[in-house]
Amino acid sequence: MAISTEPRILIVDDHEIVRDGIRNLVSRARPGWKICGVATNGKQAIQAVEELKPDLVILDITMPVMNGLEAASRISKSGANARILIFTMHESAVLGEQIRQTGAQGFVAKSDAARNLILAIETILAGGKFFGSAPGPESSGRAVTRFGFSPCLPFKLSSASSPRDCFQYLGTIGFIRLDRTHPVC
Repeated sequence: MAISTEPRILIVDDHEIVRDGIRNLVSRARPGWKICGVATNGKQAIQAVEELKPDLVILDITMPVMNGLEAASRISKSGANARILIFTMHESAVLGEQIRQTGAQGFVAKSDAARNLILAIETILAGGKFFGSAPGPESSGRAVTRFGFSPCLPFKLSSASSPRDCFQYLGTIGFIRLDRTHPVC
């Protein structure tokens, strides 16, 4: 039996529009990745991890029945091979440490999804960690993984980046579609 090279991703959020947005962003940016399931609360997430055996769980914090931090902690302690990325609207000075304590491998603020979600997923699937921003040079995130990609985008943006670079980056992460009617400047 061959090992799949397509990562399996479970999306857990109580808002349908957020689940659909993640699914669309992921499917446009990385068509080979498989969304293996969705859940709407932490309790369902734990059950789905047991049944679906995803490689990565994208997990909201604020949900009914069981919050994402509790679910992340239980999933981590269960021995499941799933890596965990917290995807949240919350931002605070202590959030990163709280998330680390659950055993999750990283988090992305929902306000940074277009810029960081795909990069965070790649980094975590490659065995690295992603806590709110791109990993530094000491990160293990440059290795090509069993999923066949290097966890970095081909474009680095800064305040000095040209509009062309910005559009190319947005196209690369699937936020905008670049084609003949919307070419890069």
